[in-house]
Amino acid sequence: MDVFIEAIVGSFVVDNFPERERELKDKVIKRGLPIGNVTSQIFANIYLNELDRFIKYQLHVKYYFRYADDFVIISDGPNYLYHLLDLIEEFLTTELLLNLHADKVNIRKFRQGIDFLGYVILPYHSILRNKTKRRMLKKLVIQFDRLEFREITVEKFNQIVQSYLGILKHCRGYDLSKRIKNVYNLDSNIISSLK
Repeated sequence: MDVFIEAIVGSFVVDNFPERERELKDKVIKRGLPIGNVTSQIFANIYLNELDRFIKYQLHVKYYFRYADDFVIISDGPNYLYHLLDLIEEFLTTELLLNLHADKVNIRKFRQGIDFLGYVILPYHSILRNKTKRRMLKKLVIQFDRLEFREITVEKFNQIVQSYLGILKHCRGYDLSKRIKNVYNLDSNIISSLK
């Protein structure tokens, strides 16, 4: 099994990924897997299982959830959360040789929403994060241009549109979904001419 894992990790070449240029300039050790790689999610779940166990069974945190390397803890006391943060940082550093990303750790009131996995989760609903919305619309325009230049098929474009509409079903995304559908329908003459 170790040989298999080494082969997967060893198959990833950092030099091909522009987002890692800063690390290369700073001569940081070249390690890791591409974010989209399914094995990176599996490895995160296996490796961070120890964090889950620490938080649940040693710290006895009731409201904790994690997806890959993102996690949230909900509590009604900010002082308690700051205390937990210190304990979790120490555990990650000493036991797992990891650090929390300083820019991504924040303690906020629940009414301000929990920024998690592209959504902002509020007490009674969730909305799409603004950055996610802008990225989605920008990519949709790019993909439509690719469709017009016949770089992708109508079917591929439809799959992309449907995936974005699927994302919007998990939040208050009706208006944006309607807007995307309207743009898609307004351009249906162009789309049908490309078939």
